[in-house]
Amino acid sequence: MSEMKFILAISFALFFIGAYGFLTRRNMITMLMAVELMLNAVNINFVVFNKYLFAGKLDGLFFAVFIITIAAAEAAVAIAIIINLYRKFKSIDEDDIDTLRW
Repeated sequence: MSEMKFILAISFALFFIGAYGFLTRRNMITMLMAVELMLNAVNINFVVFNKYLFAGKLDGLFFAVFIITIAAAEAAVAIAIIINLYRKFKSIDEDDIDTLRW
């Protein structure tokens, strides 16, 4: 059981490192990487809970695979949007792009 707590602590740390990176950084690529880090922390949680609490079922693994596919699609769309913003504004810094502000 202590191994489960150790892995969950690592997942907890990864999630909040990602949240901190998303909230404090202004570069859109760095923000995208922070979101991906948070999604990977959630995947670790699903796999650990599946292994230690529901060993006979594969629900956590299916959720993890589903999140991985969603993250790949999200990364592709986000990178395409960032490339278009860079072409238009010559910057990917959130503070430099005035039209994205409310």
